[in-house]
Amino acid sequence: MGSGLRAARLLLSRLRPRRLMPGPAPAPAPGQEGPKRLRRAMALRIGTHNGTFHCDEALACYLLRLLPQYRDAEIIRTREPQLLSECDVVVDVGGEYDPQKHRYDHHQRSFAQSMHCLRPDKPWQTKLSSAGLVYFHFGSQILASLLDLKEEDPVVQVLYDKLYENFVEEIDAIDNGIDQWDEKPRYAITTNLSARVGYLNPSWNDSDQDTEERFQKAMELVGREFLDRLNYYHRSWLPARTLVEDAIQKRFEVDPSGEILVFSKGGCPWKEHLFSLESELGVEKPIKFVLYADQNGRWRVQCVPAELHSFQSRLPLLEEWRGVRDEALSQLSGIPGCVFVHASGFIGGNRSQEGALRMAQRTLAQQAGPDTPSG
Repeated sequence: MGSGLRAARLLLSRLRPRRLMPGPAPAPAPGQEGPKRLRRAMALRIGTHNGTFHCDEALACYLLRLLPQYRDAEIIRTREPQLLSECDVVVDVGGEYDPQKHRYDHHQRSFAQSMHCLRPDKPWQTKLSSAGLVYFHFGSQILASLLDLKEEDPVVQVLYDKLYENFVEEIDAIDNGIDQWDEKPRYAITTNLSARVGYLNPSWNDSDQDTEERFQKAMELVGREFLDRLNYYHRSWLPARTLVEDAIQKRFEVDPSGEILVFSKGGCPWKEHLFSLESELGVEKPIKFVLYADQNGRWRVQCVPAELHSFQSRLPLLEEWRGVRDEALSQLSGIPGCVFVHASGFIGGNRSQEGALRMAQRTLAQQAGPDTPSG
């Protein structure tokens, strides 16, 4: 696994475009005309539109260059139909979606494809951009190559879905102008990847409106984030599933209620795995708390959220503890070693695992009723 990620990092440096629109080549030295011309003639071409660029075609071009056949491909940025017709693959321009001809545009009136449309076993119904189209057709092949695995390997399939849902789909939605909420959002998010790519374009009043070099920077930006995200999901998110499953299987050893988990290591991304494993394993009583050690060797008791991305807890820590700290909290709760309870009650701390467990147990007991024994 480590060698696969090291290869991905090496690949990142090797795949930086040399020049997007190379100028006239110098005259070949005597006796070298044939081989050099042959190499130039054989170079594949990726076509996309010129002018203002967006995150979707920057990612689409970068992903294509992760494929062996397009590794050294020249990127042609133009809207000229004749030049595009000479390209081996065209993304985000041309008004045509035809994978047999390697045409991947999504702007035509007739286009309404989503992951679910193209593969009914996939749940995502967001309209695809050029990035989503390239990822749909080549994503498994790209991930398998980067991770040195077979395309059919379950790890590749899990990461394919995860990267679409948590990386590519956002780019698809933003490029297609799809709102994240049905109602007006409470605040604006202006630092997402698509926005950062947009800021690389020249300002309207910039005297230099050349976008070629800036598009190269956009490709490097989206490519680095794609590889970083793959690295995280492969090395951190996916292994965490085993830890969470093991904790669920042992939950009755922690507390008879089965509503408290203890993780052997802190900092693992547990929430998504917990929600999916509760369903898969048929957990009848929803889990309320997880316990883990922090970086200072103290223990945290964290409440499970009501839903995956919710700020509400299934069962927050006791209201009278919230916002109280240290000895005052220990005196109030009768539990030695307390450090804090957040003002919203979603997390608390104790100097020991036993203390953190008692904080969770006391909250469970209060929910169940005053006659229920507590730790």
